[in-house]
Amino acid sequence: MLYYKTMKKLTLLSSKSNEMFTQLQDCIQGKLKEDCGESVLTFDNTIGKGFLRTIDFNWGVSLFDCNIKLNEETKVVFDTQDLAPIEFIFITKGYFDYSENNTDACTRLEQFQNTIISNKRIAKKTFLFPKDEHLKINFIRINRQEFLQKKNNNVCQLNQLLVSLFNDNNGKTSFLHSGGFSLRIADEIKLLNDVDTNSGMLKSLSLEGRLYLILSMQLLEHKNFEENMNLPEAISKEDILKIHKLTTYILEHISDTVSISTLSAESGLSPKKLQIGFKILYSKTVNEYVRQLKLEISKDFLKNTDLSVSEIVYAIGIKSRSYFSKIFFEAFEILPTEYRKHLKNKNSSLR
Repeated sequence: MLYYKTMKKLTLLSSKSNEMFTQLQDCIQGKLKEDCGESVLTFDNTIGKGFLRTIDFNWGVSLFDCNIKLNEETKVVFDTQDLAPIEFIFITKGYFDYSENNTDACTRLEQFQNTIISNKRIAKKTFLFPKDEHLKINFIRINRQEFLQKKNNNVCQLNQLLVSLFNDNNGKTSFLHSGGFSLRIADEIKLLNDVDTNSGMLKSLSLEGRLYLILSMQLLEHKNFEENMNLPEAISKEDILKIHKLTTYILEHISDTVSISTLSAESGLSPKKLQIGFKILYSKTVNEYVRQLKLEISKDFLKNTDLSVSEIVYAIGIKSRSYFSKIFFEAFEILPTEYRKHLKNKNSSLR
């Protein structure tokens, strides 16, 4: 089933999620846990440390993700006659290289970059993973033949390039989209990985719903990229990493008045570059992003603490309680006091 000389090269003989996962399990020899259609393989040995997860949903959609650190540079080659899935890839930590035909000519897939690939049926898709690099990678995989049987799949509403790809039932076309960068997608993937609902229907529905949301965001990024709507040349990878660090800074200083000039001084980016970056990565201005974060934190305080509304207003760095109530209502269509009352009534009804 799986042939390798060393951990440096793995050859997988199937691109189907369950068979691919079984082959990886044979090699990694970790601890396998299966629950309600979800398989998680954890390992901590000479190969490296981390976990792999896969789960299949209806209509040919599956999730494969990993959080790993390998002790050796590892090449994974897909030597299969299967019709390759369309893969929507997003890396929230690290990087890896991709080649369609197991050659030295590789494309580097970067952190926070939206990537879509599909190789020809006869090609040997190859992933090259670096050693000693913490990798967090999310693959949404679509079997196009099954997906096209889905009622209201709406594939016809995609741009012509993707319509042709979804309708390529013979695997004659290779496709690679190395698109724009998005921290919004990274945030959604973090929420996907943080789903902690009890096993069963609620967990499956939560995972599937968030997976489709991420997929729609990746498709939208592709559309915008092709139409030059998000101007990826306007911001560099280094700028993106600085903005990513800023989001942590904003969170740590949420009780302060976080201004553009403060963030500019902290990051070394000009105010104009900051606005461009936040617009590209979050579809928000800097002030809109900060305000939304404050509001989300306030919801958490209202739900999980006994702090008064005035105390919460102070904790999130908003000076006016009336202004807080106004923007809270604009964002969530309910006043803060009514939101807390609604939560208490809901909890009491469940007892």
